[in-house]
Amino acid sequence: MDHIVEVCLYFYCKFLWRCLKFVMRKLTGRCELQRICYNTKPGASRTMKIETSLKDSKSKLLQTSVSVHFDAIEKTIEDIMELKKINPDINPQLGISLQACLLQIVGYRNLIADVEKLRREPYDSDNPQHEEMLLKLWKFLKPDTPLESRISKQWCEIGFQGDDPKTDFRGMGLLGLYNLQYFAERDATAAQQVLSDSLHPKCSKFSKAEWEKKRMDKAIGYSFAIVGINITDLAYNLLVSGALKTHFYNIAPEAPTLSHFQQTFCYLMHEFHKFWIEEDPMDIMEFNRVREKFRKRIIKQLQNPDMALCPHFAASEGLINM
Repeated sequence: MDHIVEVCLYFYCKFLWRCLKFVMRKLTGRCELQRICYNTKPGASRTMKIETSLKDSKSKLLQTSVSVHFDAIEKTIEDIMELKKINPDINPQLGISLQACLLQIVGYRNLIADVEKLRREPYDSDNPQHEEMLLKLWKFLKPDTPLESRISKQWCEIGFQGDDPKTDFRGMGLLGLYNLQYFAERDATAAQQVLSDSLHPKCSKFSKAEWEKKRMDKAIGYSFAIVGINITDLAYNLLVSGALKTHFYNIAPEAPTLSHFQQTFCYLMHEFHKFWIEEDPMDIMEFNRVREKFRKRIIKQLQNPDMALCPHFAASEGLINM
């Protein structure tokens, strides 16, 4: 009985919403897409409203527009303008705004597919490219220390669990390695510092003042590479759940790319490291608790439509009033 009531209430609300949209169009002379584009600033607020409007539309054209190919976006916008009887010569800004939104929406879907493909590809020690990436990771993190052999206990020095790192990539596949190498190569100074801090938290230069206030003898480190793979899992789940839409729609003026995802991973590594220090856990067994608390904090931040986790990225500089 409760289920029937919920279904009836859903359709009733949907009917009222369509009636309201009809009235608003008559009063303003603008369709919902126009009202959103003209009354909402660019970024996540606008793109998420446009995405919802398109998905909830009774028009098949509008419903499918969020999943078209990049090459079809321009034609799709022309079809939408024609369907809505909007003259593009009189409303040129609408087409520009819709294009920016669709590029982000379609780009986010494609990014999920790209990330999923990497996650599903297992590490293969017989693949020269995979091996080259792994050896580069060591070189970037330990530039002054040669790796004695491919199978070596030295891997534990950068936070792997055993003599051969390939076994640690099982959960996140190549995605974990891609992220770790990106962090180590593109943000080498920070990555080496975080690695050093994770091994010697008592001597952390990351937040010396905080450490001095704490009991330094209780400082607990962690396995850098394993935590990196774990944070990759966190970033992946934030992406797939849609939580990262707020962030990506605010920093990427067009389609978010794999580079945006990897930059976000770097940010999460930075922030988790600081968070770990702030939490000051008694031992490594508290890792799951600290990680879950960190995850909840990030999700809460992402619920703000104006939020950009790392707005300093160059990509955000191109976000203009489209």
